[in-house]
Amino acid sequence: MAPRKIIIDTDPGQDDAVAILLALASPEDIEVLGITAVAGNVPLALTETNARKVCELAGRPDVKVFAGCDRPLAHTLVTAEHVHGKTGLDGPDLPAPVMPLQDGHGVDFIVDTLRAEAPGSVTLCPLGPLTNIATAFQRAPDIVEKVQEIVLMGGAYFEVGNITPAAEFNIYVDPEAAEIVFRAGAPIVVMPLDVTHKALVTTPRNEAFRALGTPVGVAVAQMTDFFERFDKEKYGSEGAPLHDPCVTAYLLRPELFTGRHINVEIETGSKLTRGMTVADWWGVTDRATNATFMGDIDADGFFALLTERLARL
Repeated sequence: MAPRKIIIDTDPGQDDAVAILLALASPEDIEVLGITAVAGNVPLALTETNARKVCELAGRPDVKVFAGCDRPLAHTLVTAEHVHGKTGLDGPDLPAPVMPLQDGHGVDFIVDTLRAEAPGSVTLCPLGPLTNIATAFQRAPDIVEKVQEIVLMGGAYFEVGNITPAAEFNIYVDPEAAEIVFRAGAPIVVMPLDVTHKALVTTPRNEAFRALGTPVGVAVAQMTDFFERFDKEKYGSEGAPLHDPCVTAYLLRPELFTGRHINVEIETGSKLTRGMTVADWWGVTDRATNATFMGDIDADGFFALLTERLARL
């Protein structure tokens, strides 16, 4: 089979970086058409820079990186330096990128690419707030039916929130954008906190990255060394959850994940639960299903895949 064509929409973030590296390490399975940066974990100037740093770390300065939206559709940007550090990629000391940022806006790249490629041949992989994707859908409604699938990291059901008691960060930053995307009609697969909090970088798993002895392996180990301090303190967990690489891993090994096709609505009005993914896991409403919401992961299989692929870079 030909490699699956994807656009990665991202706000790096250490876990975003690992998701990008996993995709770039898998050219027989995935063709990265481009990367669009969005404001989220840190402001846009840092996310687009970090995306280029990661491409260069992978030895792929040929990947096209575009800057997208620098703020949510309707509210002030909320960032997460308290988790990811002031650069968004604290941990390793990665050099400033040499590869250029592409001319043009990330949203235009998404629109133009979906119009140019064969219908149903491009998968969108959002790893951050959904601002770029929603803006593209609003600007060019004709592209929605051309999307093969949207595989995103965001939301939660049983785990509920990590930025507020009710909301996961990516959805909370721009719930209006999430509402547009979830209601657009494109096929959606969701990697919520319920899954990603089971993908924990324990000490043995992180030492396996470090033992690769490559710049990529060492950098990933340093990223998770930094990243895990927050989650260990907050959740008492064994290590940092690798949220965003679950998206890439699903493209490579969907059998690692299990879930249900359900209705998911986004709360935009309530001050108390703004950004909540209201997931009808038990089918108690008559609302139409619109997303495959994952609930479990084979964590050992996930980390075996990740370590094997990162060793290639």
